Amino acid sequence: MFEITYRTTEDLTETLSEAFFGAGALSVTVEDADAGTVDETPVFAEPGVEPKTRAWKRSLVKVLVEDDFDETIPEALLAKTLGEGVFEKLSREPLPEVDWVKKTQAQFTSQRIGRLWIVPSWETTPEEKDAVVLHLDPGVAFGTGSHPTTRMCLTWLESHVKAGDRLLDWGTGTGILAIAAAKLGAREVAGNDIDSQAIEAARENARKNGVTLALSDLASTPEGPFDIIVANILAGPLAMLAPDIVRRLKVGGTIVLSGILNTQAQTVIEAYLREGAQRAEITSELEDWVCITATKE
Repeated sequence: MFEITYRTTEDLTETLSEAFFGAGALSVTVEDADAGTVDETPVFAEPGVEPKTRAWKRSLVKVLVEDDFDETIPEALLAKTLGEGVFEKLSREPLPEVDWVKKTQAQFTSQRIGRLWIVPSWETTPEEKDAVVLHLDPGVAFGTGSHPTTRMCLTWLESHVKAGDRLLDWGTGTGILAIAAAKLGAREVAGNDIDSQAIEAARENARKNGVTLALSDLASTPEGPFDIIVANILAGPLAMLAPDIVRRLKVGGTIVLSGILNTQAQTVIEAYLREGAQRAEITSELEDWVCITATKE
């Protein structure tokens, strides 16, 4: 496998990309030719919004090809169509063989949060007597324990879940928070998600961990009441969901919210206070993220 690199201008990157894809390239990526210099230019947009430009004034077009790929054919066609000198071939380099499984596994190692251990399948289970072990591999859904928001929620659960609690994990993802709650002694644990793949991932992870979760889509979310409702999603949805979450909380229960940047905390707190929650406040901070708890009295 080889990577061929060309330098061209912003207006021609798409044309080059399409020409090489049409000739059988495996992939094409575009990078800033001036990256790392004073002329480096950011190109970005808000989530869900198309960027105004998809390339840079001076762009690198990197083409990934099989060993027998003949780039002279699309090069000749492009030169004939666009004219000589409008793109420059910089290199044709062989790519080393990579064991992508091992490389991925190296990024996910066992993590300890109090008594909780999140252990991927390729690592050894810890032998500590009081260890509460969650067997979890990275996959299509969010939640491996490495993100600050997940860690703060797990830290709270590890300290507060009691035997007999009824808990709802809103936006369960991989099911990591729900599984942790079940292993910490919660009597009944439910979880929902907007993504059917996440629900399937959570169901499979629950099976691997020997726990039972009541999983559903949002429309089928049980009404409760719950002793604990935990939601680790995003600030905007958390604020909009305040009526649904507060309604399902038992009097004397606790809401645990994360996925919130510290600059967004006050907006979320106010949303829950408006719905009748009490003592809504930041209870932990990690990097730029916060965890908010609230009660119902």
